[in-house]
Amino acid sequence: MDPHGQRAAIERRLRSLAVFEAANIPLQAVIWFGVLGLPGSAANLAGFALFVLLLAEGTAYWAAKLRQLRRAVRRLPGLAFFRVVRVVNVPLLAAGLALAGYAVATDPGRASWPGLGFAVFAVLEHVNYFHLQLMHDTVADWRRLRRGGLHRSHLARDLRRTRNRPGRQYIRLPPPA
Repeated sequence: MDPHGQRAAIERRLRSLAVFEAANIPLQAVIWFGVLGLPGSAANLAGFALFVLLLAEGTAYWAAKLRQLRRAVRRLPGLAFFRVVRVVNVPLLAAGLALAGYAVATDPGRASWPGLGFAVFAVLEHVNYFHLQLMHDTVADWRRLRRGGLHRSHLARDLRRTRNRPGRQYIRLPPPA
């Protein structure tokens, strides 16, 4: 594939990741609370809120990654935001897990188990974005996983790469078609 075709393919992939994460927010709300009729209990809503938070952060990351590619800059746009939410997420996730776990322990059922599931999924999404890539949805991902196991996520690499490098840094990419 020529460099221009490769760039276009990467742009399409980044755009689809951002759109898919964003579209999942209302879609999942409709499915779980509308179609399946889950009760809007504190546990379910807290867990779902964490789930939505991480999907929104994922949307922001893939959109920023797309902007980075289009601008041909080394530093991820919005890097400070991602540094902050990586830290802020931890107590929020812990509190949501504790609330949902308590609800399951005291009143197991439709008003608590889904909330715990959402909270656990949010924790896994946090790990997937900020630490280790858990999602493997392409052939290249599966090859890399088989070859070397789990590896640092794209966002973790972006955060690490620019940790000690202030200012704008440019990288060379093929010009747009």
